[in-house]
Amino acid sequence: MNVTPEVIAAHNLTDEEYERIRSLLGREPNLVELGIFSVMWSEHCSYKSSRVHLKRLPTAGERVIVPPGENAGVVDVGDGWCAAFKIESHNHPSFIEPFQGAATGVGGILRDVFTMGARPVAAMNSLRFGRLDHPEYGRRNRALFAGVVAGIAHYGNCFGVATVGGEVFFDDVYNFNPLVNAFALGLVRRDQIFFARASGIGNPVLYVGAKTGRDGIHGATMASAEFDEEALSKRPTVQVGDPFLEKLLLEACLEAMRSGAVAGIQDMGAAGLTSSSCEMAARAGTGIELDLDLVPQREQGMNAYEIMLSESQERMLLVAHKGREREVIDIFRKWELDAVVIGRVTDTKRLVVRHHGEVVADIPVTALTDDAPRYQRPLRPPAGRDEDRMARAQESFAETATRAEGAQSIEEVIRSEEAAGIDYNEALEKLLASPNIASKEWVFEQYDHMVRTNTVVLPGADAAVIRIKETRRALAMSLDGNGRLCAADPREGAKLVVAEAARNVVCVGARPIAITNCLNFASPERPEVMWSFSEVIDGMAEACRELRTPVVSGNVSFYNETEGRGIWPTPVVGMVGLIEDVRRVIQPGFKKAGEIIALLGETRDDLALSEYAATVLKIDTQRLVQQGHVPKIDWERERAVQETVLRAAEEGLLRAAHDCAEGGLAIALAEMCFSSLNREAIGAEIDLGGTLQTAARLFAETPSRIVVSFDEAVLGRMEEIAAELRCPLTMIGRVGGQLLRISVDGQEVIARDVRELEKIWRSAIKDAMRMETLVGAAE
Repeated sequence: MNVTPEVIAAHNLTDEEYERIRSLLGREPNLVELGIFSVMWSEHCSYKSSRVHLKRLPTAGERVIVPPGENAGVVDVGDGWCAAFKIESHNHPSFIEPFQGAATGVGGILRDVFTMGARPVAAMNSLRFGRLDHPEYGRRNRALFAGVVAGIAHYGNCFGVATVGGEVFFDDVYNFNPLVNAFALGLVRRDQIFFARASGIGNPVLYVGAKTGRDGIHGATMASAEFDEEALSKRPTVQVGDPFLEKLLLEACLEAMRSGAVAGIQDMGAAGLTSSSCEMAARAGTGIELDLDLVPQREQGMNAYEIMLSESQERMLLVAHKGREREVIDIFRKWELDAVVIGRVTDTKRLVVRHHGEVVADIPVTALTDDAPRYQRPLRPPAGRDEDRMARAQESFAETATRAEGAQSIEEVIRSEEAAGIDYNEALEKLLASPNIASKEWVFEQYDHMVRTNTVVLPGADAAVIRIKETRRALAMSLDGNGRLCAADPREGAKLVVAEAARNVVCVGARPIAITNCLNFASPERPEVMWSFSEVIDGMAEACRELRTPVVSGNVSFYNETEGRGIWPTPVVGMVGLIEDVRRVIQPGFKKAGEIIALLGETRDDLALSEYAATVLKIDTQRLVQQGHVPKIDWERERAVQETVLRAAEEGLLRAAHDCAEGGLAIALAEMCFSSLNREAIGAEIDLGGTLQTAARLFAETPSRIVVSFDEAVLGRMEEIAAELRCPLTMIGRVGGQLLRISVDGQEVIARDVRELEKIWRSAIKDAMRMETLVGAAE
């Protein structure tokens, strides 16, 4: 087949990139080689638009064992144990085929973790969809939501990994581009970490796992392009997963690694056999020869192009020590899995592929990896945004409001609503019913979160906690993102996302140690998108340095747009924290009457981008993004608040702790009143002082705030710790009764039965999805 301009375009390569391929090869590529270049040079595999920016992230730290560059990052967690973890996107496949797209996203991230020699012990996910009640797209959004959650549950439950938490967010900006980010964490002994390197000249290369089919061909290329009206025709590029087979693959791989016969191992994920072979060779500075006739196939008549680009699931490429291949094969056969020698490691530094006795590809390994394009794409702030405006945004909200002649600013709308009189009981109920705040138990009740019996803190808390067996240590993990803040100000928004993720693990008593990130953006070919990407990187880098939480792994997902409609900049942060003594874990929720309730940190007038402005005042979220003031974080205050909680937790002083985030202080207090495992719902009496308007005191989303409760007997020690760390500590009430009563300057503004509030909070998403079930049944 001749390589025509149409063929080049079909492979998502530019004319300039094709000429570069010709130059690197010194000749015209054949179709197989063109396919190999197309997937390896795709945005998904090569990071050609993001690499120049990603290098600004801090990646080193005293606990970092494996920084970015391998299948997953690894950090030391003590007693000879390490944690391997990573997050990745499966956005495009999940839009096309929600169940399998989400399921195979889980399968892929689990393989990334156990490829490092780690046994997966926890999974989480970060999900974003359009509004469930959208008048035009609500039906589709509900179907996508249901399919994605079912796919995650199916794969994780069948595989046998505890899905312990995550986050879900809804906004119209994700109507055409849902985000499905999958996180996994595993444990490995420090002396048993494995790497994806094809080392040892002459060592045999083995294909292990499931047979190769035609599913998933060009999946990496699809993930590197925006969607159009024919998006659903791309279903063949979505893989089909088998979690039961992956469980066998896990056990066989770990057994083979422990045998000492394995020199290197790599998951066949995006770009399948192509990426796994050339990336392993590139890391080791070697070459690889492959014979595709030996590759186990489940379909007849597959050609070399299809075999090399297939993204069939549950497959690994493994390099064994020479002379020990039979040992590896026997292990995999015991687990009823294919294990076949399909090639060898060479000293040529080339990827040589044979099929039916002919060489169908002969490419320098570095041409596919190191020599892949790296673009310094143009950066330009969105129209109407300049540096002066950005500077003013940090000083005065009123000055930042860009509005039409005679229109009110966001701040003026909020103040006018306050002056007109607001029913704060009704406002609280509306917020608790908002899907962005309401209980996500409809999601996590579908997950097995207790398998392997390591789970200490159940889904629904600020962070999940997994014990490290045979030690007293435990690991906390949290996923956080906020596209609304990052759309309004990507740099400041990214700082806030990292800080909230750290605050969440602190709220269960864990010290933040490292992060992984999934950076979800629209097309990098648009200068304003690349500007926001660069700003997010700089904001995240500053936050990680301030909090001493290096980035150890991650993923970039571009082209999240359909017909020119892109998502908000949506960085998602997976924060991992360490608890030295699992007995000091802080469980969520108020525990007993009489406890003192206190606020660490201070509340400011941060309502302009809040869930209150969007849900209660019903201000359009795009307007909020264009006009709203993003809270500016004070790192000295943030560290003081976090350290106060950690010190108090280490001394066993705290009964409960909860981050003030979406919905502000009133929502945090309500959630702490609600029932949890083995605990009845309980009320609280609160009195808030200060000079702010009532709505701000109740619902402002000021960062660096944590609500804590403790016994009166330890009040003096709490005050000592807070004073030493210069952390504001304000007593705001006590636990008790059946009502949540909140007064402002002595005047009661909220008084509601906690059980009624909890019913609203628990039923909102369930009711929306029950409606979808009833509609489907009626049809």
